[in-house]
Amino acid sequence: MILPIYIYGQPVLRKVSQDIPKDYPGLQQLIADMYETMTEADGIGLAGPQIGKNIRVVVIDLSPLGEDLPEYKDFKHAFINPHIIEYDETNTETMEEGCLSLPGIHENVTRPTRIHVQYLDEDLNEHDEWVEGYLARVMQHEFDHLDAKMFVDRVSPLRKQLIKSKLRALLQGRYRCGYRTKAALRK
Repeated sequence: MILPIYIYGQPVLRKVSQDIPKDYPGLQQLIADMYETMTEADGIGLAGPQIGKNIRVVVIDLSPLGEDLPEYKDFKHAFINPHIIEYDETNTETMEEGCLSLPGIHENVTRPTRIHVQYLDEDLNEHDEWVEGYLARVMQHEFDHLDAKMFVDRVSPLRKQLIKSKLRALLQGRYRCGYRTKAALRK
């Protein structure tokens, strides 16, 4: 089932998400719905808060990038209760990021190229690993959602000032996108 994606300004996007128990009701269906929602919106990652749930669940599908990044041609994974344990600040990279919860906004964000993560996979197997490259960036972006952060929080104060009117438009429900959304609560 395709779920609405919550847009910037929705309170759920600014609340820290909670770990879930291994027997969370309907988890496999929720993951399937998240994949379907993300695919319909042409995204490569989707976090629980983006569908209105403050739970630590993320889906990432990098297979659409397989032509340019062959190492990800079959990469499609769910991450349950993920946590970044450590950032390796030795190398950072600046790249443009966008977000399904911020339609029409793209900004350069600098992030470490290597991170240490712990999570459960879809089969509830535990993982404790170092992740590098583009996947590390996508994980940081999606896991930020679980910690009540968005990529616009990581841009310079000057850039944030320059996109202020775009952010205000999102808060007011003035945006266009080709997927189902739940706009911010107008004030």
